[in-house]
Order: sequence, then structure tokens, then C-alpha cells
Amino acid sequence: MTDRHHLLVHGRTFAAVGDRGDISGYRGGSAPDGLFVRDARHLSRWQLTVDGAVPDTLTPVADGDTARCVLVPRGGRDEPPAYTLFREQAVGDSSFVESLRVTSNRPVPTTVHLAVTADADFTDQFELRSDHRTYTKAGAVRSRHVLEHGVEFAYRRGEWRSVTTVTAEPRPDAVEETGTGARRLAWTLDLEPHGTAELTLRVMARPHGDRRALRVPRSPAAVRQRLRAREGEFTQGVDLPAGWPELAAACTRGLADLAALQVPATGPDGEELRVPAAGAPWFLTLLGRDALLTSLFALPYRPALAAATLPALAATQATGSSADGIAQPGKIVHEVRHGELAHFGQVPYGRYYGSVDATPLFLVLLGAYTEHTGDTGPARRLERHARAAVGWMLDHGGLTSRGYLVYRADQGGLANQNWKDSPGAICSAEGTRPHGPVTAAGAQGYAYDALRRTAVLARTVWQDPTYAHLLEQAAGDLRERFRRDFWMPEHSFPALALDGRGEQVDALASDAGHLLWSGLLDKEHGELVGRRLLEPDFFSGWGVRTLAAGQPAYHPLSYHRGSVWPHDNALIALGLARYGLHDEARAIAHGLVDAAGATGHRLPEVLAGYGRDTHPEPVPYPHACVRESRSAAAPLALLTAVGVV
Repeated sequence: MTDRHHLLVHGRTFAAVGDRGDISGYRGGSAPDGLFVRDARHLSRWQLTVDGAVPDTLTPVADGDTARCVLVPRGGRDEPPAYTLFREQAVGDSSFVESLRVTSNRPVPTTVHLAVTADADFTDQFELRSDHRTYTKAGAVRSRHVLEHGVEFAYRRGEWRSVTTVTAEPRPDAVEETGTGARRLAWTLDLEPHGTAELTLRVMARPHGDRRALRVPRSPAAVRQRLRAREGEFTQGVDLPAGWPELAAACTRGLADLAALQVPATGPDGEELRVPAAGAPWFLTLLGRDALLTSLFALPYRPALAAATLPALAATQATGSSADGIAQPGKIVHEVRHGELAHFGQVPYGRYYGSVDATPLFLVLLGAYTEHTGDTGPARRLERHARAAVGWMLDHGGLTSRGYLVYRADQGGLANQNWKDSPGAICSAEGTRPHGPVTAAGAQGYAYDALRRTAVLARTVWQDPTYAHLLEQAAGDLRERFRRDFWMPEHSFPALALDGRGEQVDALASDAGHLLWSGLLDKEHGELVGRRLLEPDFFSGWGVRTLAAGQPAYHPLSYHRGSVWPHDNALIALGLARYGLHDEARAIAHGLVDAAGATGHRLPEVLAGYGRDTHPEPVPYPHACVRESRSAAAPLALLTAVGVV
């Protein structure tokens, strides 16, 4: 596929279309194309032809809230196009709408034969990933039914039911079979001299189990107006730095993306909530770690995100043990999926608990929210959940038995369960992977902060000084152990992890900056680490690399071994400010803000690790989420770190 993909996002729904607004049904690659709702592809083909041919692109789709392009029939220099097609598309909640305007360029009547070929394969998103896995779907049946104004596609597998309905106004002159399962909606348009005809096509996706009464937006313009209103709610009232307009623009862009990335969730009492999804296209769902960090970054500016994320995660907190989802009592969920493969247990991510750090981060956010807002309601309501989370850290997490939070690779799921969760992310400087249970450095910082913040809640909100003293003692002991076991005097830097034998995994990695954010390091060691992170092998000019250059394990296009992650750098900047290293924090902020400026003030999930001295423009990482909630909130964290208004 040669077209670029353009993402349209609205809550749990997204569409990826090409430069002409088409969907080809492409499988594999860095991003899927189609209309997706709740992990399933509800449009796998959407292709426009005019007079039996694919039109040429005069103006390709540009990035924006809607997809707009200008097309013309194929022709030559000596024969100007007989007509021009103006195409605009948008997504709503479980819906897709397109307006198509055909304008004649001739002074005589003109007839245009226009067709849209549509199909819905209902493929689960996990089937579209380039991981060479296949999934059996015994008994699956697809069907198509012609309607008065269009066509309905349906899918059935056991109790699983999904439907996609395509309608058009005016209704098509014919709905034709194609021999492939797709259906072709066809019109014959008679245009007056320099006349215009307009069509509106609407797609309603009905995922399994969704019985809500929904309507497709009447037009892309209506969607655009609705999105503008929602973005205004997110951006209104935030004090942005007048003296740093580029940072202000990145914050505004990030807030607008956060508005689009809200997905529905349910609280402990069944209340309806909206929480930050991790990112599009692959993770338009609730991921515990991502929602927590996003809410922490936005807390000083949009505390409502935290107020929704906390009960949503409390509602999905594990109450028992499960080998498939590696659930344990008190553990906070890592990932929630709603697709067919999760429903039938063919992937473990329906409710998957493969995260060593979501549980302490839940406690960090609960304490930070209470401290920042003065609202003790969530801390009182979620006391039981918070105590269960502490219980998990002490018991199943390993703090009591091993002295640290520890995880083992999950053969059916994630090899690593800290934020660097790709298979080779935790490694030595030489690139070798640790054996046995892994003790990741960053997670210990989160645990330390969680214990301290929960101790404050116990003392001031729950009126339990005995419990508070227990947590304070556990935090102090963790800090002492960490300095003894993780610090590498020869590098004046902490190890990335400990392996199953307690030996240091000696890669120099950005995770050390998370220890500054959590306050786990003392002042002397913290200042050494903070200044080290700004040396050229770590700092690319755009941000701190996940792994310092010069180590054999380093690769600038590796997901976690040398790339630059905006949210990682936001945590580092907050940590630098905590230790009084304000110049260093500002250097990171300038690098990220400049990188955002090269892409319309939007920070992607991850950038390549190439240095700014040799590459004056940031190099994109090829498989990054284009819209990611942690990256969208990262400019807000930078605003906090540098303290400018």
C-alpha cells in the first residue's frame, strides 16, 4: 500500500483512510486501515470510482479532525477534467459519515457514473498486527443484505454478533455484487452545465453487545462542530505561557487530542465514566499505566481526568487470581479489550494484569489527586481498593518476600511488565536479556512514592496512624535497599534492573530519570543522575534516549533501546525540577517542544534516537501511535516542570 494513512479519532472509534479517502482492506504493516470500533474492523473496504476508474488526487487528505480531499477523473494536459469531486469524511461514536460533492466543469450537460465499493470483514485488530500469528474462527459466518438505501454487513460466530450498516442519501440506483463479498453502491448523476450534485453516505457500526440508541452524524461538518466544542471544554481555562508560544501551542494541541481520546468506562457502582485511551491506532482502549500517567501529567490543569481514571481502574481491580490474565488480588489492570479474540479467550487481553507498575501508580495518582485538589472523596470511597493495592505490592508484588516489586515474563502475553514492555527492552549494556524474575528500577521508584503518598492518606484521611507508620517504614527500607543493590559506583548511575540472581543489569537507561520523579534517590545521587541524563550520549537534542548511545545494545530505531519517548522525558523533566536541576529540565522541554513544532505541535508516541546535531529534523519512529494520550499530556507536564505561565 502506497497511500499514507490519516487517522480520524472519536472516542472508541477511529478510521484510517488513504490520501484519496479510500480504505483498501490492507493487512499488516505499521498501521491498519479501515473503520474500527471496540477492536474490530467495521469497514474493510471503501473505494470510490468515477466512470469505472479510480480518480486522480488533486489535493490529498491532510491531517485534521475530518478528512478532506479533491479528486478529478484521469485525463491529460490537453483535456481538462470534466468535473471535480470534493470529498469529506469524519467519524462519530461508532459511525462514519462522508459527504461527496461533484461539480461539473463543462458548459454542457454531463453524466457521471459514480460508485462506492464497501465491505466489512469484522477482523479483530490483533489479526492485523505484523506478528505472524493466526487465529482459528470455527463457525464464523459473514452475510450481506441489500437495504432500500444501502447495504447491511453482518458477522456471527457463536453468541458473537456484529453489524455494519451503510446507507446513502440519495439512495443508490443499484447495489451490485462484486464477486468478492463487497457490494458496490452505484449512482448515475446527470449534471447541469457547471452544475453540482451531492451525496451523503453514512456508516453505523454495531459491535457485539452494544445496544445503545445511536445516530450517525448528519454530515462531517456536524462532527467537526461537535469536536470543536469538546476541544474547547478541554482547553478553556488553562493558563498557557504567553512568553513561550511554542509550548503553549503544544499544550493546546495535546489538550485537543486528549478530548478526542476519551473512551467510555464504568465505575465501581456502575456509573458511566470517560477516561483517556492509550492511543490510536493500536491502543484505543483503557490501559492502566497509560491512563494513570496521562492523568498525573494533566492533574494541575484537568483534574477531572484523574477523577474518572481512579474509579474506572478500581472497578477493574483484580479480586482473585487468574493464570491467563496473570491477575492477583489487589492488582490494577494493565489492559482492557472488547474484541472477538479477547471474548473467546484467544488473546489474554480481555482483562490483562501484566503490569508491575500500574498498581503503585494507582496509589500515586490517588495521593496526588487528594493533595492537589483537597478533595478527599475519592480517597474515602476507594480506601478499600487502595489498601488492596498496597496488599498486592507487599504480598504478590514481592516487596515483603523479595524486597522489591518483581515480575516474571508471561509466555502468553508480555515478556516485560514495566513501561518498557517489548521483549528485549530490559537488557545489559551488551544487549543480553536477564534470566529469571526481573526487578525493574523504575517500578521501585513508583512503589516508594506509592507507599509514602498512601501513608499520608492513612494518617490524614483514613485516621489510621498505625497503618501510616507501617507504610512509611516500608518506604524507608525500600530506599535503603535500592541504594545498596542498584547503584553502580563505576558509572555513578543506577542499574536498569536486577536479574533473578540479584545481579545488576547494567545498561545505562532513561528509567533512572523516573527515580528522580518519584524521589527515590537522595540529593547527591539524584543530582549526579540528572546531569548525566543531559550528556550527549543520552540527550539527542530532541529528548533523552531510552538507552544511552555508545552501548552495544543501543539502536536509534529500536522501540525501547535508544528511541526518544515524550512521556518518558516528561517524567524526567518533572524529576529534574524536583531535584532543583531547572536548567536541565528546561533543556528537555525545549527539545520536545521543538520536536512537536515539526509535526504541527503534536508529539507522537515515540521518536527515533538520531541526534539533532546530525539530523536537524526529528526522525519519526516507523510504528508509533500518531495520537497517544501520554504524549498528548506531556506538554502539560513540561509546563509544570519549567514553571512558566
